[in-house]
Amino acid sequence: MPARLIDVLHLGRKRVIGCWQLEDVLVDPGPASCVETLLAELGKARPRALLLTHIHLDHAGASGTLVDRWPEVEVYVHERGAPHLIDPGRLLKSARRLYGDDMDRLWGETLPVPEDNVRVLSGGERLFGGGFEVAYTPGHASHHVSYLHERTAYTGDTAGVRISAGSLTIPPTPPPDIDIDAWKESIERIAAWAPQRLAVTHFGAYDDVEAQLRSLSARLDDWAGRVREQDRDAFIAGIEEEIARGAQPGTTAAYAQAAPPDQVFMGLERYWRKRAEATAPSESAARGR
Repeated sequence: MPARLIDVLHLGRKRVIGCWQLEDVLVDPGPASCVETLLAELGKARPRALLLTHIHLDHAGASGTLVDRWPEVEVYVHERGAPHLIDPGRLLKSARRLYGDDMDRLWGETLPVPEDNVRVLSGGERLFGGGFEVAYTPGHASHHVSYLHERTAYTGDTAGVRISAGSLTIPPTPPPDIDIDAWKESIERIAAWAPQRLAVTHFGAYDDVEAQLRSLSARLDDWAGRVREQDRDAFIAGIEEEIARGAQPGTTAAYAQAAPPDQVFMGLERYWRKRAEATAPSESAARGR
């Protein structure tokens, strides 16, 4: 059975969030708010495992609901994300600060995953008899992993957001833990796999691998540089215009839903602020010598 991309129709919109089905394995089941759509598409199929690229609610929020339905399902997640999957209190508190009153509408009720169902990853593992290779790919999130299966790299958000083949690739950079240096290394790590295609959650699979990764890396540098020079409104206006020019007709709303421009700004602004805070003590010490 070839890999199948299930569109979970987030907020009723197509091509925003997809769950990859590989026989009885699901990569990123999506949010709890879309679980009924996912179940309807699965029909009688019963997954044995969920492979999470990371624990952000748009990728992993349905995990606890699916385990509640099928108690034998194993959930694979990076070691840094595992505690928040088991006890999502801090994750949900942080998300609620970001989404406010829209939280429930966007993501639904996120249930914990029992610890016995969690399988902890660090990167470098081979799963299910070697059929899936795991790589640690931080940058978008400190707990992000990617999976290689039959020459397709399932990259979550590390290979960017690309809504259709004729459209541009953009970096989704929400707070709180964007790390550009780590992200660039992760892009190189995926490229070193020499995959034939990139399968992304937002949205689809693309076989121009080198071009997509090169475009993502360049835009990540460009947008990060803009945040240092522009205020929020100017930055958002600029990237919205860039997306409108580079996206196929009818896809701009999906881009905005998958990677909200205000969050793109907030994540990059926080990255630079954290960098400045980290270097300030050493600079002060140097001046004191």
